[in-house]
Order: sequence, then C-alpha cells, then structure tokens
Amino acid sequence: MDDIRRWDVPGRVNLIGEHLDYNGGPVLPIAIDRSLTIKVRAREDGVVNLWSDLPDSAKVSFATTVQPGDLGGWAVYAAGIVWSLMEAGHRFGGADLVVESRLPSGAGLSSSAALTCGIAAALNDLHGFGLGLTDLAQLAQRSENDFAGAPVGIMDQLAVLCGEADHAVLLDTAASPPTTQGVPVTWSVDGLTLLVINTRAHHSLADGEYAARRDECEQAAAELGLEWLAQATLDATVRLTDETLKARTRHVLTETARVRGAVNAMNRRAWTQLGTILTASHASLRDDFQVSCPELDVAVEAALEAGALGARMTGGGFGGSAIALVPVDQVARVRERVEARYAAHQWREPETFVVRAADGAHVVD
Repeated sequence: MDDIRRWDVPGRVNLIGEHLDYNGGPVLPIAIDRSLTIKVRAREDGVVNLWSDLPDSAKVSFATTVQPGDLGGWAVYAAGIVWSLMEAGHRFGGADLVVESRLPSGAGLSSSAALTCGIAAALNDLHGFGLGLTDLAQLAQRSENDFAGAPVGIMDQLAVLCGEADHAVLLDTAASPPTTQGVPVTWSVDGLTLLVINTRAHHSLADGEYAARRDECEQAAAELGLEWLAQATLDATVRLTDETLKARTRHVLTETARVRGAVNAMNRRAWTQLGTILTASHASLRDDFQVSCPELDVAVEAALEAGALGARMTGGGFGGSAIALVPVDQVARVRERVEARYAAHQWREPETFVVRAADGAHVVD
C-alpha cells in the first residue's frame, strides 16, 4: 500500500495534420514540456480514489466496476480508463490516484489524453499488465469515445505516450495498428521557437460540432467508396455534389499534402516554407473545415503581423490554442501584438508561452 509510483505525462501540440487522425491521414504532433503528474498507489478493496488540483475538483471515489453514465465532470476521464482496462480483461483491485496539472484545461493541449494515458500507463506499470504504448493509446481512445462521449481520433494518445525530446512524431493513422516515426525538431538551431497562444476561449471535443465534422467526413468517404477520406484523389471534390462535403474533403486532401510538405521542410530546415504551410493549414481549417473561431483567427493574424514565419490553430478547434513559429528575438513583439489585439476586442488576455518537443509519459520515481 505504500508503494507509490509517480508519472510525468506531457500535453501535446499538433504541428500539422488537423482532423486527419480519424480520416486515415498522417499527423505530426509533438509532446510538450508542459505536463501533469500522476501519483498512483494500489488498493485491494475495489475502490478508486481520485484527488486533483484541477479547478472545481474535489475528491472522487468510484468502484472499479464503474460503468458509462455513473460519473460526470472531469472525473469521467479517469473513470473511463478504469472501465476500458477492466473491459479489456486487465483487472485490478483498486487505486489511489493524485493528479497535479501544469496543463491549462480547455486549451486544446490534450489535457484529457494526458490524464487517460497517464493513468493507463501508471496502472499498467503498477500491475504488470504488459501493455505496449499502442495498446495503451487504443484503450485511452476507447475510454474517451465510449465512456466520456468524445469521438476523438488516436493522435493525442499516441503523441503523449510516444513523444521524444527534440522530435515530432509522424503518425500513420491508417496503419493497423498505427505506426510512429520520429522527425527531428531543429528550428532552435536557426534561432526560432514555437510559441503557444492560449486564447482562453474554452475548447471541448464532446460537443456536437466536432462530432458533426467526423460524421461529414465519414459520409464523404462512403459516397466516394473509400475506407478513409484521406485516400481520396484529386477528382473527389468533382465527384461529390454536396458543397459541405466537398469543402470537408478539400481540407483532408490539402492537409494530407501539407503534412508531407512539412516533414520535408523540417528535414531540410526550410523554415520559411514550413511557416507558409502552417498558415495555409489555418486558412483551410477556417474556411473549408470551419472549426476556427474569432479568437483563433485574431491570434494567427496578430502573430503573422508581428513577425511569425507561420501560425495556425492547433487541436480540434472551436477555441483552444494557436501556435506560431517565431524568431526568438520576436517573441515579445508577437506576445504584445496578440495582447493588444485581444484588448481591442475586449476579450480575456491570452496566455502565451514557448514550448519544446519533450519525452512522452514516463516514470519519474
């Protein structure tokens, strides 16, 4: 009972490849050096106790036999991974869990994936289930899909589990199981950094708009006779008749090409080209996929005005964060410009901070 394990679990930033993970396309996230800590201790009475420093949280207790619908609020993610593990036959007697977060909630930096994957990894380690990283990612995805009711793809889970310091993770989501490949992140060598702009416009994937985009993509793929929409060819938008489905398909087609271009640019250290690709991605997400919002658009516009090489929303959209590739000596200028634009709109002051590519979930002690 006194054997306490401590895990550090990062958030993630998706560099490019938005809304491709459930369309069988490539995605290019990084695990970031903002994380949450999970402390875990075994119990044998069939009870899971959960404490957290998250806003508006209190101690939550539930049985290891918890079922969908038994809990609400933030604890649904922790309960979901317990349910997912038990449903898969990985049974255990209970646990005490303490969560301490340095990830802003609702900022689109995958705090939910960090929580579910971190608990899954900690319980796997504590009880010797022998699950690999992809296994854990799939269990965590199922917990969000089927327990929490968020129809997410598998990018976030693989990013927070498989991240590597100074590398992005190129994910092939059409492979079964999905595969990962490291891509070196070297922009700091050339005096650049990645800036996150948390718009403070709260982001949630468990609402109707995210699910609607996924349904539209599945409908387009079905009409084209494809398993994955990312398999579509250039004639796809001509073959479709519905204008909304054409727009969604156009984003998936062009975003898939942008991921390939971004990897090529990163390997060649062609940062101006990478910046152009990032900005084009935002335009596609804003116009064709329609998942941006005024706060994200203004953050991107202001960053570009102040000298960023490129900028885009990151994550599922409808709020959350934007990212900008910025010369180090221009970070303060970008921050000031974004804050000034927000003040002019009488919006909450955004939070801006630099991130680097970090290791995935790992035991601290």
